[in-house]
Amino acid sequence: MSTLVPTFLPPRLGTSFRWLLASSWTTNLGDGIAAAAGPLIVASLTADPILISMAALLSWAPPLVFGLYAGVLSDRHDRRRIVLVANALRLVVLTTLVALLAAGQLTVAGALIGLGLIATAEVFADNTTSTLTPMLVHRDDLVVANARLQTGFITLNQLAGPPIGAVLFAAGRVWPLVTEMVLVMAGMLLVSRVLLPPHGRSAAQPAVTSARHEIAEGVRWVIRHPAVRTLCLTILIFNLTFGAAWSVLVLYASEQLGLGAIGFGLITTVGAVGGMVGTACYGWLTARISLGNLMRIGLTIETLVHLGLALTTSPWVALPIFFVFGAHAFVWGTTSTTVRQRAVPSHLQGRVGSVNTICVYGGLVIGSAFGGVLATHYGIAAPFWVAFAGSVVFLILLWPQLTRIAHQDH
Repeated sequence: MSTLVPTFLPPRLGTSFRWLLASSWTTNLGDGIAAAAGPLIVASLTADPILISMAALLSWAPPLVFGLYAGVLSDRHDRRRIVLVANALRLVVLTTLVALLAAGQLTVAGALIGLGLIATAEVFADNTTSTLTPMLVHRDDLVVANARLQTGFITLNQLAGPPIGAVLFAAGRVWPLVTEMVLVMAGMLLVSRVLLPPHGRSAAQPAVTSARHEIAEGVRWVIRHPAVRTLCLTILIFNLTFGAAWSVLVLYASEQLGLGAIGFGLITTVGAVGGMVGTACYGWLTARISLGNLMRIGLTIETLVHLGLALTTSPWVALPIFFVFGAHAFVWGTTSTTVRQRAVPSHLQGRVGSVNTICVYGGLVIGSAFGGVLATHYGIAAPFWVAFAGSVVFLILLWPQLTRIAHQDH
């Protein structure tokens, strides 16, 4: 044990990063619990499919609506304070929901409003938290630091959190929310120990400009920077194809693979386990393969995943594919974050990160709508075939840029 911690968290990353990592892991567990508990609470209040689907809608709408402004705030003000205030607002909403549930007074509208407010606070907390790592660790250590953060996201948010949330919900509707309250408070206490260097404008720059001007500044920087521009376009386009295919994953699991009601949960679990393997192998991979080539390999894997899933009707073939995709998703996520953080100046981290977020969620939303239309008219496999074809075209167009993207970071 005495050698395990320094190996996993090298001392050069610093004490403040350890506090940040502990806070991130703690809040990720709470977010994973909430991901399962939120829809379950709404479903316990109504059987209307449209209202139940609103719980899912409210998980991705706030980043699209508030993401750019969250980036402006994180580049204007004390970033640690923003994280603390956003999480304090989450606590207020969670406390209100717990009180209403305990009194039997929570309505469907109240639950949806509460979930929307929590998701909105998370936009500001998450955007700002993503700017802290490059402030705390040397750029050469960003690969290691981001891999450690992603480990917590996969194991706690995706793998452990949802089943814990479901179990707590079965014990009583308030318990998932109470648990999340405790974890949010713990995360606030941990992040309050982080010591940040100064960031933001120089003394020669005006203290405050309009939010629109600052958003435009971040967008222009992305457009003018070849590596980050390519990275954002890649995320946007590949999330269009990913969203088209994954939007019908529940139906794919039951109708094409014949896995029944447990299929979707099994796919999610297998993908998360793949992510854990990607976590374990990431240091070995980055020591032997450049970040640019990792991105090439990853997008090739994603393209072939769509093809494999379009072709197969066997769970024994599909589940290993989902396992490989889970490993790829971790490696891609860590690599793209590292490339972006290395390239972006500190005072622009929030705004450029918010542009990246818009590309992520914009691609998913548009792709999901397209996938639903394809599946309705041409069958469950159609979105996977279209995702494969689209990925092939874009991969060919992007291929020459990917080996250079990780080096254009100044």
